[in-house]
Amino acid sequence: MEPLSWTGSIAFLNPLLMLALAALAISIVVWILGSILLPEAPINVNVDGTVSSGSGLFGLVQTILRYSFFACVALSVAYIVLGILMGTGAGIIGAISQQFLPVWLSLVILFAMSVAFKRRLGLYGKLFDSPIGMIGFGLVMFWVFTGVFGALDLIVTHDPLTQVSGMKNKVPGTPLPSPEEGEYAWYLLGGDNLARDVFSRMVKGAWIVVQIAPLATMFAFMVGITLGLPAGYYGGRLDTFLSFLANLILAFPVILLFYLLVTPEIVATGVPNYMAAVLFIFPILFIGVLLNSRYYTRPNFRTPLLIGVLGIAIWLYLSLISTGGYIVNTETYSIWGLPTYLDLFNIPGGILVVFVSVVFVNSPTVFRIVRGLALDIKTRDYVAAAQTRGEGPWYIMLWEILPNARGPLIVDFCLRIGYTTILLGTLGFFGLGLPPESPDWGSTINEGRRLLSIYLHPALPPALALLSLVLGLNLLADGLREESLKD
Repeated sequence: MEPLSWTGSIAFLNPLLMLALAALAISIVVWILGSILLPEAPINVNVDGTVSSGSGLFGLVQTILRYSFFACVALSVAYIVLGILMGTGAGIIGAISQQFLPVWLSLVILFAMSVAFKRRLGLYGKLFDSPIGMIGFGLVMFWVFTGVFGALDLIVTHDPLTQVSGMKNKVPGTPLPSPEEGEYAWYLLGGDNLARDVFSRMVKGAWIVVQIAPLATMFAFMVGITLGLPAGYYGGRLDTFLSFLANLILAFPVILLFYLLVTPEIVATGVPNYMAAVLFIFPILFIGVLLNSRYYTRPNFRTPLLIGVLGIAIWLYLSLISTGGYIVNTETYSIWGLPTYLDLFNIPGGILVVFVSVVFVNSPTVFRIVRGLALDIKTRDYVAAAQTRGEGPWYIMLWEILPNARGPLIVDFCLRIGYTTILLGTLGFFGLGLPPESPDWGSTINEGRRLLSIYLHPALPPALALLSLVLGLNLLADGLREESLKD
């Protein structure tokens, strides 16, 4: 069986793509230099009284930049479409495009429905008026769908932990020596130093990021909001105490703090489990106070609602912090949690430690942001009006201050997922927290860097995946900020 080239029978597109990329790169450089050196374009007054800027050299450069960008996008779409239709006949690009078919279909359906109903979707719908936001959202959702479909084994070509004899450090497109019936015949992105499929490990690594980063960021926001709102609203000694704790945590170098939390000696003492029991209770507190403050004047409806919602929340909480029926299970003592038949899911020890560490490190920063917003918004007239109506403090904090702080918080949420993704990659790179055989991107980059001067392919795919996801989150945050400022 022959090795696969990168583009196979669609290689005729390569010169066109090179020309488009060269034009794009040159126009970007000229545009940057022109914005610094060239004078501003003249403004022309039209007959009807409207104004328009003159074109000149700067306008020509902008036109070239725009069309070269559209040409790159069109050629990329052509690679994907032809790759889906031709499969391995279009080389490695075609085979990968065909494997990602569920992702492409999901993105098309998501964007089509979002654009069709964007006027009914609030801030999310307005995101599709921002080109930067759409690009960022597309990159983020690409990896979200990749993680989900990868977990369902709809994309991966091989088991990410399986070693195939003779495939150690093989280059992308290398065929398997003797593939079994039904087994995928190539390592699309080559093999690593343990003869495992780099493509499958990259896809499975996306699922680890999709699981941990958004949920850990959400829990950190629950902690930060629950503590930051009363600190900013009440002030005084409560604000001083909570701010001191936040500053105390922030005073530690992040990597050192992570290292202390995930070392085996600390894990063996059960400290991460205790931290999980404390940090994971904040969403329950937040939901309980939120519903109680909203329906305080309707006790006949509030009481059964709180019993039902908090009952389910406490069950999920105990399932989350319990492993094998125990909250803490060390060599010297154990703390019982839930019976195994009521425990909905067990989080592996390594993932739980990393999850708790990320929540613990991010919570103080979120606390400071929420506290600052509360200090500013509590002086507004509508807060004074709510106080005049006799509304309670928690109602004012959760239903007057928090909704009016949603813009900065949503933007920071997207950015913080990116920071969390980088932290997960950093932990994996240093071999902390997750198991050594884990396909997370940080661990894969660390394993590939050892032979980076000889073999680039094991380290580059996860590095580019990490880069593109964080870039997408930053662009998404910029788009959300741009649209939220228009409200």
